Amino acid sequence: MATFLYKLGRSAFRRRRLVALLWVALLAIAGIGAATAPAPTSGSFSIPGTEAQRAFDLLEERFPGAGADGATARVVFKAPEGQKMTEAGHKAVVEETVSALRSGSDQIVSVTDPYTAQAVSRDGSTAYVSVAYKVNSMELTDETREALTQAGENAQGKGLTVEVGGDALQTMPATGAGEIVGVVIAGIVLVLTFGSLVAAGLPLLTAIIGVGIGVSSIAALANVLDLGSTTSTLAMMIGLAVGIDYALFIVSRYRAELAEGREKEDAAGRAVGTAGSAVVFAGLTVVIALVGLAVVNIPMLTKMGFAAAGTVVIAVLIALTLIPAMLGFAGDKVIGRKQRKGTAKASDKPNGGTRWARFVLRRPVMVLVVGVLGLGAIALPAASLEMGLPDDGVKPTSTSERRAYDALSDGFGPGFNGPLLVVVDGDKATADKTVSTIKGLEGWAAVTPATPNKAGDAAMITVVPKDRPSSAATESLVHDIRDATGDDVLVTGATAMNIDFSQKMNDALVPYLALVVGLAFLLLTLVFRSILVPLKAALGFLLSVVAALGAVVAVFQWGWLGSLFGVEQTGPIMSMMPIFMVGVVFGLAMDYEVFLVTRMREAYVHGERPGEAIVTGFRHSARVVVAAAVIMIAVFSGFIGMTDQMIKMIGFGLAVAVLFDAFVVRMAIVPAVLALLGHKAWWLPKWLDRILPNVDVEGEGLAKHTPETDESAGTKPDLVKA
Repeated sequence: MATFLYKLGRSAFRRRRLVALLWVALLAIAGIGAATAPAPTSGSFSIPGTEAQRAFDLLEERFPGAGADGATARVVFKAPEGQKMTEAGHKAVVEETVSALRSGSDQIVSVTDPYTAQAVSRDGSTAYVSVAYKVNSMELTDETREALTQAGENAQGKGLTVEVGGDALQTMPATGAGEIVGVVIAGIVLVLTFGSLVAAGLPLLTAIIGVGIGVSSIAALANVLDLGSTTSTLAMMIGLAVGIDYALFIVSRYRAELAEGREKEDAAGRAVGTAGSAVVFAGLTVVIALVGLAVVNIPMLTKMGFAAAGTVVIAVLIALTLIPAMLGFAGDKVIGRKQRKGTAKASDKPNGGTRWARFVLRRPVMVLVVGVLGLGAIALPAASLEMGLPDDGVKPTSTSERRAYDALSDGFGPGFNGPLLVVVDGDKATADKTVSTIKGLEGWAAVTPATPNKAGDAAMITVVPKDRPSSAATESLVHDIRDATGDDVLVTGATAMNIDFSQKMNDALVPYLALVVGLAFLLLTLVFRSILVPLKAALGFLLSVVAALGAVVAVFQWGWLGSLFGVEQTGPIMSMMPIFMVGVVFGLAMDYEVFLVTRMREAYVHGERPGEAIVTGFRHSARVVVAAAVIMIAVFSGFIGMTDQMIKMIGFGLAVAVLFDAFVVRMAIVPAVLALLGHKAWWLPKWLDRILPNVDVEGEGLAKHTPETDESAGTKPDLVKA
C-alpha cells in the first residue's frame, strides 16, 4: 500500500493544477446540485418491527386520509389572572383563531374547537386548539407554518397569552457561532504546531472543501434519499474534524521529510506513502463504525451513518491527493520562517512527548491506576442513565414551543404533553372492552371513548398518562396496556414511539459493539501485527466512551454544570446517544491509536527495546496527536452552542469522549500498559503471522525508491510517520 500511495502522492504533487481543478469542479458541481435540488418532500421517522410502527401502519390502512403520522400543533390560550377562558370575549378570540387556522392551509386535516372537544382545563384558565396535518413536519410548506404562527400572534394581542407548540414548528436546527469559534481555535492550534500560516491554512482549506462537497451532495440527494434535517449536521461535524486531522498528519510528515533533506516531490510522495497509509486505515475504522449503524435497523440512523461515512471517505481522498497538490503550490512557505532562513537549530533536547513517555515508563503502575480510576469515577453517573427522545419540554424557555408545553402541563397535567394513541383492530365491542381494560390499570389521567373508522373494523382510543412523557411511570403504563390487551390492540403515539425506539437501541447495542469492535480488531491486528495491542486499544476505548457517557448523564440528566453548557431543562438522554457515541468515538479513537502506535512498532521492529520504542513513538508523534485531539475537541465543542438539544448533546458527548480518549487513554494508559507488557505487547502467533498480508503501513517498501536522493541526503530515510 505504501508504494502505491507514494506514487499517488508524487503524481498529485506533479500534476497539482489538474488535481486542484478536479476538486474545485467537484465542489462546484455539488454546490450547483444542492442549490437546484428540490426541497426534501419527506424526512419520515420509522422504526421497523416495533408495535408503535405497526400501529401507525394500521392507522394509515384503516383511517385513510387521517394523517396518522402527520404533523400536529397545539395553540394554547391562557387567560389573565382571575379570568376564565369561558368568558365571552376570550371565547370569541379562540373561535376567531380556529376559523383562521381552518382557512390557513390546504395541508390541514382538522382543527378542533376547545369548547366542543372538552379542551378547557378544569379551572377554566387554559384552553387549547389541536391542529392535525396531512403530512409530516418536514413536508409542511413555509406558508403553512407561517399561517400557524400568524394565527397565534394575532390572538396574542387580544388580552390572552397565546403559545404555539408541536412538531409542526420543527425546522432545521439553528446554527450558532460556536462552529466558527471551533474552526478558529483549530486554526490557532495549527499555527502553533507548524509555525507557518500556510502550513496551518492547508488543513483548514482542504477540510472545508471536503465538508462542502459532502454536505452539498447530501443536500442535493436529500429529496431522493429521504434524508432528515440532522443528517448534514452530523456529516459536517465528523467530516470537519477528521478532514483537519488527516491533513494535519500528511503536512506534518511532509515537513519532516523536507527536514531530512529530500526533494519536495519525493517528500510529498513519502508523506502520502507513510502517514497516508495510516490515514487510510484510520479512515477505514471510522467508516466501519458509521456504516455499522445499519445494524440497528432504523432507516434514519442508517442514513445518517452512511452520509457521515461518505464525508469521511472524501476527507481521506482529499488528504491523499489534494494535500500533496496544495503542498506543491505552497513551495517553501509550508516551512516556518526560521527554517526557511536557516536560523532554526536542530536540538537534541528531549521534547514534551519524550519527557512524558519517560515519566510513564518510570511509574507505569501509578499512571495506569490513576487513569483507570479517574475515568471509572467519571463513568459512575452512566449507571443512572435514563433514555428517551427530546421533546418540547427540553427546549429553551425562550421558545414558544416550551412555553406551550409548560402551559399545558400546568393546566391539564404533566402527562397531557405525551398522550398515548391506542389502535384497536376490531369492532366496537372489542374497542369498548379495551377502554374498560385500560381504565382498570393505574397511571392514566384520562381515557377517551373509542372512535371507530367508517368501516367499523378499527377504532382509536386516546389515553393521557398521569406523569410526564419521559417518566418511568408513563413507560410502565405503556407496557401495562400492552400486557393487559391482546395482539389486536396496539399502542403508539410519540411517547410509545420513544419507548420502542429506546428499547430497539438497547437491543442493538451488543450486536453493534461486536460487529464494529470485531472488524476494527481484525483491521488493527493487520496494521500492528499484534494481538494484545488491538485488544488494549478496544478496551481503552470502552473505558473512555463509558466515562464520556457518564459526563453526558451528569450534565444533561442531572444538571451538573448545566448552565455552563446552555442546558435549561434536564431530562432523559437521547436514546441513540450510547450507540451513536460507540460508533463515532470508536472510529475517532482508533485514529490516535494508529498514528501513535505505528511509530512505536516501527522502532521496535528496527531493534529498539520496548521502552525505547515507546519514547521514540512519543518523540515523533505526541505533538501532532495532541494538536489533532485539541482540534477535534474544538470542532465538536462548537456544536454545543446550537439551540437543538440533540445536536448540543452530541457535540458535548463527542468532545469529552475525544478528551478522555486522547489525553487519558492514548497518552497515558496506552504507554503504561505497553511498558508493563514489554516484548509481549508485540507477540503474534507464527501461524497468524504467515497468513496475514503485509500492508506496510510504516512504508518500509519505500526504501527502494529514489535511492540517489536518500544517499544525497546523507542519512537513512526515516520510513515512519511524524
